[in-house]
Amino acid sequence: MAAGGSDVVCGARHVGSAELKARIERAAGGFAAAGVRQGDCIAILMRNDIAFLEASLAAIRLGAYAVPVNWHFKAEEIAYILGDCRAKVLVAHGDLLDGLGLQLPPGLQVLEVRAAPDLSAAYGTQPAAGATTPRLPALDWEDWLAPQSPYTGPPMPPTQSMIYTSGTTGLPKGVRRNPATPEQEAEIAANRRELYGLAPGARALMPGPLYHSAPNGFALRAVAQTDLLVVMPRFEPERFLALVQEHRITATFMVPTMFVRLLKLPEEVRRRYDTSSLSLVMHAAAPCPAEIKRAMIDWWGPVINEFYGSTELGALSVIRSDEALRKPGSVGRPARGAKIRILDDAGREVPQGTVGEVYARISYYPDFTYNGLPERRAEIERGGLLTGGDMGYFDADGYLYLCDRKRDMVISGGVNIYPAEIEAVAVTMPGVKDCAVFGVPDEEFGEALMACVEPMPGVELTPDDIRKHLAAQLAGYKVPRAIEIRYDLPREDSGKIFKRRLREPYWKKAGRRI
Repeated sequence: MAAGGSDVVCGARHVGSAELKARIERAAGGFAAAGVRQGDCIAILMRNDIAFLEASLAAIRLGAYAVPVNWHFKAEEIAYILGDCRAKVLVAHGDLLDGLGLQLPPGLQVLEVRAAPDLSAAYGTQPAAGATTPRLPALDWEDWLAPQSPYTGPPMPPTQSMIYTSGTTGLPKGVRRNPATPEQEAEIAANRRELYGLAPGARALMPGPLYHSAPNGFALRAVAQTDLLVVMPRFEPERFLALVQEHRITATFMVPTMFVRLLKLPEEVRRRYDTSSLSLVMHAAAPCPAEIKRAMIDWWGPVINEFYGSTELGALSVIRSDEALRKPGSVGRPARGAKIRILDDAGREVPQGTVGEVYARISYYPDFTYNGLPERRAEIERGGLLTGGDMGYFDADGYLYLCDRKRDMVISGGVNIYPAEIEAVAVTMPGVKDCAVFGVPDEEFGEALMACVEPMPGVELTPDDIRKHLAAQLAGYKVPRAIEIRYDLPREDSGKIFKRRLREPYWKKAGRRI
């Protein structure tokens, strides 16, 4: 992966490719002078910003690992990741350092990035330079960077960012991928051209958070392979359309909640912007309702593609617009180099149409381990294939359909129930914005279904309304006994609901871990 080849735009700032490359080389030299070596970790606690890319690519230049940290995490969660990866350096936005204090590991060098006015405006924060609250000792990123000598060491085998999983069932785990061989790197680059549309001449837009796996990989590859990368400090639907028109964007990566927000714009606003330059729009990270995908294809044309994968396994399957219209709900067929099998609990391949656990591997993708937890890595492997814990099946044409996460599956009275099926029905009810279904302890059945439903703004719903809607389309045992109306479901920036935060109180009360 090259150190930097594209121009980068973020908010009101524009950095040319030559300047960006020079800054990355100086950052790499500074990190090396601070003792960062091949295999070490540089943590990044930032919102979307150009310095995020600079620090990440400087780490890669040294053969080190950039470790993006979800800035929504609490101080204890951040401290855990910093300690677990044994970070040598932390690069962070100033306001995100507030409250960390003694939570930081001793000896960690901290570099503070001052938030530009457009970034501060996007998040309603004050630029770090104007902060008056006491904060832990840190060097200013620009002051530190300016005198650094460019790194002159030999090229190192390229790494990928070490992304920490969300910790749905416990503490997050760092996915530490082996450095790529030259042959693997060539295959990965070719895959990104095909999957994301990232190639010379392309003009890319990243609206999602860089601490997430796919947006991070997209953005770092875009810097190396395209003419222009535009990074949004924060997704805002009309601003997104304006950037597509202004920069003649050809490629972008999105999540379904962004589609929903775009489609909610008034028709006159949507018609105001020219999106005809878009040639490949990839989405992933969460299920996309078929009607939402169809509406986006009607609007932008057959440029809407989807992949299914995970931080551990990469992009395993792909489905194009024409296929999605023929096979609503499918996540496609195996991507180039991917082997996917559906296995039962005994590790046997199940018949077509039968639900089982999805196991897969991409032939050219470098292997990984969980940082410091090789035994957890061994737990997810069967016969050379790995699982991310998803349940699914293949249809007669070889298209993959997902049912739910295995860990989200509820076993009530010995019956397997997939919450995703119930959620898909709930969100079709008029006035329902979103829904989360999960299992809670039950003395009689072991687990019982619980649903938290978020109404649309200004809409009043009752549990009985929702129960009647579900009962009309689902078997009785799939209708949750308990239904709560919640007006602010906890979410990640990707749009995923933090189910762990919803489940946790019920299981703690019962004295059981989730």
